[in-house]
Amino acid sequence: MKRIDLNCDMGEIPEAVADGTQEALMPSLTSVNIACGGHAGDEATMKTTIEQALRHKIAIGAHPGYPDRANFGRRELDFPMDAVTHSVFHQVCILAAIAQTCEAQISYVKPHGALYNQAANNPELALAIAKGVARWSREVSLVGLAGSRMLDVFRDAGFRIAAEAFADRRYEPNGTLRSRKFADALLREPAEAAQQALNLVEQGKVVASDGSEIAISAQTLCIHGDTPGAVQIAAAVAQKLRQAGVLLSSLAG
Repeated sequence: MKRIDLNCDMGEIPEAVADGTQEALMPSLTSVNIACGGHAGDEATMKTTIEQALRHKIAIGAHPGYPDRANFGRRELDFPMDAVTHSVFHQVCILAAIAQTCEAQISYVKPHGALYNQAANNPELALAIAKGVARWSREVSLVGLAGSRMLDVFRDAGFRIAAEAFADRRYEPNGTLRSRKFADALLREPAEAAQQALNLVEQGKVVASDGSEIAISAQTLCIHGDTPGAVQIAAAVAQKLRQAGVLLSSLAG
């Protein structure tokens, strides 16, 4: 039986955390990546998101990003590597401390936004991220873009790794994510995202922006919580996979 983890970035929009919109995603997921104060999030959103994840019995991951709230961590920055290491360490420690008060455990770390995308092709930056996590713990998995150099760096740094693909994002022919500056970067239709997810899991491939097919092998699929219609997209993805006999299982279990 094929199996896959479904993860989602959370704790990023205070209104969604508080009004139940975020929690409505969770029945479709197996893991949540929690913003930990860099690009978004504060102690209140972290605590509430952890509590919601515990109610739904899904795994918890840290989601550190560039400390650039004005641009939601999605603008490429030229940070010194030591500053990246310190920022990642600091962010993960904040979430870990809150998780401890909730009797929860962080099982993985996934960088956010521009930090993630730049590290996919920048081994020095990927190593800076790994060093930041290692200052806190090596007993977690590091999540990175499937097929990218960052996974090799994470593995060489002594971490378990999880290759990630995206159900709700368009790909370029080289396997990178299509820039959000393009109108078709997001897959907004639930059925389209669900079909892409199924293709990734069953066939290990995705149709790129130019119509070509590219091979992608992944252990986890991401659905963005801030994508319009995210609740419907997540539900469609989960349903499509389950109907195909795919086991949805978290990276922690």
